[in-house]
Amino acid sequence: MLSNALAADRAHIADLEARILDLERSIAALHLEKEAAQERLDSYKYPVLTLPNEIISEIFIHFLPTYPVCPPSTGNLSPTCLTHICRKWRDIALGTPALWRAMSLSGTHNTFDWLEVWLGRSGCCPLSIRLDEWADGDVPLASELISTVLLHRARLEHLQLRLFGPPPVIETRLPLLSHLDLEFDDDIPNGPITFHEDDVPLLRAVTLDILASHSVILPWTQLTSLTLRVISFDSCGPILRQTTNLIHCQLDLVHDHEESNHVPDITLPHLKSLCCSDNNYGQMSDCIGPLIVPALRSLQVTERFLGPYPIGFLTSFVSKSSCKLQDVHIRGERIVPEDLYRMAFPSIRFVFDSQLVGDEGSMDSDGDSY
Repeated sequence: MLSNALAADRAHIADLEARILDLERSIAALHLEKEAAQERLDSYKYPVLTLPNEIISEIFIHFLPTYPVCPPSTGNLSPTCLTHICRKWRDIALGTPALWRAMSLSGTHNTFDWLEVWLGRSGCCPLSIRLDEWADGDVPLASELISTVLLHRARLEHLQLRLFGPPPVIETRLPLLSHLDLEFDDDIPNGPITFHEDDVPLLRAVTLDILASHSVILPWTQLTSLTLRVISFDSCGPILRQTTNLIHCQLDLVHDHEESNHVPDITLPHLKSLCCSDNNYGQMSDCIGPLIVPALRSLQVTERFLGPYPIGFLTSFVSKSSCKLQDVHIRGERIVPEDLYRMAFPSIRFVFDSQLVGDEGSMDSDGDSY
């Protein structure tokens, strides 16, 4: 009996060895098949990886918000995320100065080290700098961050500073500056900031709130675009009289509760586009009535700027300026039906973005009422 059991075990072992050998041959064949497939994968070049570095760099630039808009410093739509894909793309991103030329100094992640790294990566590119405490909250050491940026003043092209406190001293030559946006929560302690024409020879677009408008002196005549925010029309007048080369003007006005003095006419001979908004209180017709704008083509207002008789006011305004208005956009609440505007001014394209005040069916449709 024992000899039979031993013989059976020997036979079973032989059978197992044969089966193991077959499996090893199958595994070896599978390894060969795997190696062949891997070789094919290794030899394949993904089309995106065959693009020249210059093309990839251009794609990266278009991935970001359009300059001069500042991208986030981290996360989606940031140039930083492009450095996390692969080594090749990281090298391309770090070697593309245009990716790092627009910087928002707001946010908790943005430190001196971060700022110096981005300024270094931006190479010789013109810079777009944004620091908006009104939108993003208090920025610790804001003045020091701005002072660091001003070490690169020769490259500053777009500068937006909206600060809770007074700004640092920025009176200096800014040869590339074309757009300046300032909003302050405090008066300048040491008098106005003055920029002469030689300091900012390329400056063309400016945005100011009322405190900033009292705190800076600019070469007004060279401006072609001006936005004045949270300001009364009386405060706008002295500036508008000097901005004789404006092409676009936006006035975000507040109603002056005090009786305004009569404002003499203001001529803006090259103005093509005028946009006026208000704080939804009081008549604002005295704000655009003094303007003489012979080149005006586009007007955007609320009906409060057109006085109690909008069609009559608009007729007088167009006649006084001898302008050829093409587009009028009336925003907010209205008392005049759309068809009356279009009947009175058949050559002008009108856009309305709200309904009439009150019951439309009860509105007087007699055009002479307006």
